[in-house]
Amino acid sequence: MGSPILKLIAQRIALGILLLLAVSVLIFAGTQILPGDVAQAILGQSATPEALANLREELGLNQPAIVRYFQWLGGVVTGDFGTAMTSRQDIATAIGGRLWNTLFLAFWAAAVSVPLAIILGLLAVRYRNGPVDKAISGFALASTSLPEFFVGYLLVFFFAVKLQWFPGISTVYDGMPFLERMKAIALPATALTLVVLAHMMRMTRAAILNVMQSAYIETAELKGLSQLDIIRRHAFPNAIAPIVNVVMLNLAFLVVGVVVIEVIFVYPGMGQYLVDHVTKRDVPVVQAVGLIFAAVYIGLNIIADIAAIVANPRLRHPK
Repeated sequence: MGSPILKLIAQRIALGILLLLAVSVLIFAGTQILPGDVAQAILGQSATPEALANLREELGLNQPAIVRYFQWLGGVVTGDFGTAMTSRQDIATAIGGRLWNTLFLAFWAAAVSVPLAIILGLLAVRYRNGPVDKAISGFALASTSLPEFFVGYLLVFFFAVKLQWFPGISTVYDGMPFLERMKAIALPATALTLVVLAHMMRMTRAAILNVMQSAYIETAELKGLSQLDIIRRHAFPNAIAPIVNVVMLNLAFLVVGVVVIEVIFVYPGMGQYLVDHVTKRDVPVVQAVGLIFAAVYIGLNIIADIAAIVANPRLRHPK
């Protein structure tokens, strides 16, 4: 790789770090303007003014916001997310297991949705404007039209309530046998797969069809290559950059957008942890989870940008 490609990669990484820093400011500012009083929420409405004042001082709420921000940011840089106000538990320790649960769920949803989306996109191109293409496109349109909470409840109704094939509540725990864990996450993983599958499939189809209009594709057709060989050997490799980009964006959504799915299936992941502590107005937890979600989303976008840069032959082989 030459210097231009390394320079672009370094710029993307630096931009991602600056963006994450800006997001940390927004997250902190957003939690500060939330209505209500944390000390009041912890001690209850019957708390005395002296008790409220003591708790605010203990939690550091009487310090200026700018001081609290830099204290929080300094802790985050060293891996210290602070202590939950309501449970007094170390946030980093509590998040560790839940982050693993969320990544486990997102991984299996991605393991199914990514190859399936690419295969369906290739089939739609191979049989474009035919019954197969129309059926796949119709399924994609229907899938994107349904909100994820509706998809989740449909899966619960049919497969948990009616057929009783899978549990409606996805309970997992440390040391759980692998097959039992897979059965527990079957419905939420299916819901996530259906949510992202259609978008990736449509973008795969569009990217390959765009390449199919190139002059070298016409040359390959004149050489007598079959349609399948043209797609497999010429169109798909040259459409890989936009496909990788949309895959990475959807992988970011799988991790960040699991909140609704985890709440529906009562799955002990990051999303459920966030919602539980938003209702308690536990600001340090909300800040920590929000920043981790932002870091994952920005990180996967940076990977998508780098993949697009590396896949660009004009950058790999500069004149």
